[in-house]
Formats: sequence, structure tokens, C-alpha cells
Amino acid sequence: MLVAVLLGLPAVAGAEPVEDAATDEAEQPLEVDQEDGAVASTASPSDDALDGAVAQAMPGPGQGPVRGSPEQVDDPSAPVPDAAVPGPKKKNKGADTLGEAPDEADKADDKGKPQQRIRVFGRVFAQGTADERAKYQRELGIESARVGVAASLSNLEAEVSADLASKTILKDAFVRLANDAKQLRLYAGRFKSPFLQRSLESAWSLPLQGRGLVEDYLTDTNQLGGRRLGLMGEVRLKEAWGLKLSAGLFEGGEGPGGERLSEDGAARLSVRPFKFLTVGASTYLTQVIDGTQQYATAADAEVTLWGLSLTGEVARGQLPLGPFMSQSVLAYWTVPVGHDGWAVQPMVGAEALQLQGGIQARGHALTGGFNVLLADSFKAQVQAERALRPGDLEPALELSLQLATRFR
Repeated sequence: MLVAVLLGLPAVAGAEPVEDAATDEAEQPLEVDQEDGAVASTASPSDDALDGAVAQAMPGPGQGPVRGSPEQVDDPSAPVPDAAVPGPKKKNKGADTLGEAPDEADKADDKGKPQQRIRVFGRVFAQGTADERAKYQRELGIESARVGVAASLSNLEAEVSADLASKTILKDAFVRLANDAKQLRLYAGRFKSPFLQRSLESAWSLPLQGRGLVEDYLTDTNQLGGRRLGLMGEVRLKEAWGLKLSAGLFEGGEGPGGERLSEDGAARLSVRPFKFLTVGASTYLTQVIDGTQQYATAADAEVTLWGLSLTGEVARGQLPLGPFMSQSVLAYWTVPVGHDGWAVQPMVGAEALQLQGGIQARGHALTGGFNVLLADSFKAQVQAERALRPGDLEPALELSLQLATRFR
């Protein structure tokens, strides 16, 4: 009898605190606010170790399972970690990188979304082409292999990216200072100059493979715009139709003998009077300190409704070969398929380029294609272009397939 009583004492002693703990928890619950407005109950900091363990194991009515260690929720003033919040986590997709698509990055500021302080991103474009100019010989290769790091603080952002598949490995390397309201900004380093709407578009978001005949001729061939070392100021007023004015000085191009020319100037103004309409104008001036030799001005508009996007841009100016004019139009329709992030995207575009003065020449291109998209992380693009590019004797057909993926 004595042995039985002695052996039963620990069980009785251990059972009584459990009942007290449940009673204390019901009378004095500790409330923890959660994202959806629900209230979760747990043990108070004054409970002993055994009471706290039992309270964590036995939540009150209507309370979901509390995840995370007890010390994460003991302090009522401490923020509730994501691990302690019932329900699925919200995935922060973020925005396109600031160097790749400045306008897209601005949308995150408009919505007040918190940005990751340090973010690693990258993308790979693999492309195969068959060009009539080369008797349809197939060419396979990595069109782009971009990797970069972005850092973000409240008033300072920095970004460095490189393209391992390009002859110019360094792409973006800049810092951006901004006031608290993000209305005034200052860029310094290597980044895109504010000229041509299509140049400022993200290569990932653009439904085309490449940027088209006009952008290639003005930027790559004649050194108007593109990524350059520079210093740029920017004013952005969301309350005034989303007005955005950017202007800066940039490193000049190279002369005939390879010498570096004096600084170039570029500026762009855009407004968004309606949610579906954005209009803008931009200009690029070479050698603004020594006297402008070549220049270009452009006007653009973009309409987006129900997944259908239509963009148009016209430009004119002075090139080494004489005056020029250009016209570009692009239309594409993004249609979601199912609920897993799939979408299809038919597209069509047309461009024209006229060179005047001493040499009369014309160029034009008609492009059509079909894209398959998956959750903003993978896309497959099939494209056909029939174009008369500068230097061609007659129009030629080019067929291409591109597979792309990215992480951010």
C-alpha cells in the first residue's frame, strides 16, 4: 500500500498544474494580432515553464496552430514573425530591376511594397535562329546570361549586374539617392540613358526577341542612347498624372579614330493621364559641351486595356549620314490560361526607317510571334521577322525560337 501511494504521487502532482494552466490560460489569455485581424491566444510570460509548454500544446477555441518557438510570441510588443502566422505566406514577386526597367520599378514605390534589402537576380535567354541572309543556317547560342545584386535602403538603392554572354560584361553599376517621398532622385554610375521608350522597356517584359530595327540602328550603330556612365536627376510627381522628368549628362561616344568624344545629354518626360494611357517624349544630344553634332527626338504612347497592349513611337533627328525619321508600332495580347500562372501572348509589330540627305535609304520590318509564359519565371517565344535592314539589298526572312528563365 505504501509503495503504491508513493508511486502514485508524481502522477497526481503532475496532473494538477495541467488543470491550473488550462484555467489560467482561459482567464488571462495573451492576445497576438495577426495579419488577417484574428486573435491568437497563448500563455502569458508570467507562467512557469511547465504551464507555458502545456498552453502552447493546447490552444484556445478558434485558435490555429501556433508555429514558431515560444520565445517568438512571449513579448506582446514584438512583431509576430511570418512563421507564427497561420495560413499560406504571401510571395513577394518584387518588380523588374531598377536598371533594366525603371518604370516597372516605380510601380512598387506606388504600392508602398517593402523591398528586399539585398536581392540576387538573374536570367538566361537561349536562342536558335534560321536566317534567309545566311541561307537558313541554324545558329544556336546563349543570347543573354545576366546575373546581378541589388541592395535597397530607405533612401538609397544600388545595383550591379553583368551579362556573361555579352562582349561588354558589365551592364549596370549605379547608386540612386531619393528623398522620403521618392519625388526627387539622383542617379550616378552606369545605367540606361532616358531615350526611346522601347530601350527603357525590360527585355523580359518585351514580347519581342531583341528591340527591333530602329533601336538597333539608332543605339547600336549610331551610339544614340543605351547604357552609359553618367549623372542624372529625376523628378516624379504622382499627383500630377504621374509626371516623370529625367535629365542627365552621359559619357560620349567614340570618334572615327577611337577617341572619346565629349559628354552627351539626354532627357525624357512622361505622364499618365489615365490608368490605361501613358504618353512621353525623349531626346538625345551628342557632344552637348562642344556643340551638338547628332541628335534625335522621339514621342511615344502606350495603351493597355484588358490584357491588350498597344505601343507606338516616332523619332526624327540628325545622323552622320543625314536626317532620319522612324516609326514603330507593337501590339500584343496576354491571355491567362488556367490558374497555375500560364498565359499565351500573340504579338505583331511593324517598323520603318527613312534616311534622307546625301544617301537615300529605307528600312522596314514586319514581325509576328507567339509567346508562352509561366508565372513570370519562364517563357518560350516563337518569332518570324521579314525585314529590310540598313545594308540589305532586299528583304529577308528570319525565324527564331527563344527559351528564357529568370530568378529574382
